[in-house]
Amino acid sequence: MSHYHLYAIGNALVDTEYEVSDELLSVMGVSKGHMTLIDTAQRTELLKHVQGLQARRTGGGSAGNTVVALAQLGGKAFYSCRVADDELGAFYSQDLQTNSVATNLTHTRPTEGQTGSCMVLVTPDAERSMCTFLGATSQLDNSALHPHDIAKSRIYYMEGYLAASPTGLQAAVQGRQIAAEHNVQTALTLSDVSMINFCRAGLEAMLGNGVDYLFANEEEAQTWCGTADLGAIIAQLSQLAQTVCLTRGPQGSIVVQGTRRTDVAAVPTQAVDTNGAGDMFAGAFLYGITHGMNPAQAAGLANRAAAAVVSQHGNRLTTAQTQAICANFLKA
Repeated sequence: MSHYHLYAIGNALVDTEYEVSDELLSVMGVSKGHMTLIDTAQRTELLKHVQGLQARRTGGGSAGNTVVALAQLGGKAFYSCRVADDELGAFYSQDLQTNSVATNLTHTRPTEGQTGSCMVLVTPDAERSMCTFLGATSQLDNSALHPHDIAKSRIYYMEGYLAASPTGLQAAVQGRQIAAEHNVQTALTLSDVSMINFCRAGLEAMLGNGVDYLFANEEEAQTWCGTADLGAIIAQLSQLAQTVCLTRGPQGSIVVQGTRRTDVAAVPTQAVDTNGAGDMFAGAFLYGITHGMNPAQAAGLANRAAAAVVSQHGNRLTTAQTQAICANFLKA
């Protein structure tokens, strides 16, 4: 009997989200639609530009959002991450506990320094651009792993952003090896085009000889495969995973299993903020897979959940929202 439906490893980041104009984004020198790593000096400079703007603060990090989504739906999740001994670190740890996510943070003392944070800049077209200060999460390493909990999980999930961190990458790969030794399924999200362009070797290390589940949006898939031809993309990605989930925004998603392709329709919605959509999709999909749904059904639930996230500002839904989406989906 598995103790956890999902065990994930990723960056612990507190999100602070701002609504900005394209003009301000340009003045700030931020690459639109992508994630950019920043240092302390850059963060200080960027914060000057958003002084006076209303901000929303939430727990974040890609895999963090995914485990919270799965837990809100009723699944059991464990999250390995790293925070500092500061106010943001306490906020992040409490946020996981509030959402019933088990974590190594309750077993380890936080380190000195600053907890990682992410400035999320949302433009009127609903696109999110992220400036990430890794802080303490840049030191995420093997000590964050709980091997016995990995061994008792259904799926081990790796966040592609860890490809940018030597110690984080090493921890993700070690966790993957533990999962393989105990016949635990593996999953990876490609995370962002910047990771593919600059840290592809790290992503390939996480992929190893293939994973059970691979998540990518269309832009990431095109960048990974070096082509915009959908047929060629599907052929390439199907060699990397038993099941590939390719998300396409308003065009829904595609689930690929070997030579079998299933197109899953999107849920019509008015997008205002795409932050967290892919993370929610992965969390809802993996909840479905670990609770008796076939991949097409799981993608249908995931499309609904992702549509709800993009229809509001913020990277997450409430537990009540998430469970209502699941209940309505099961009735349909």
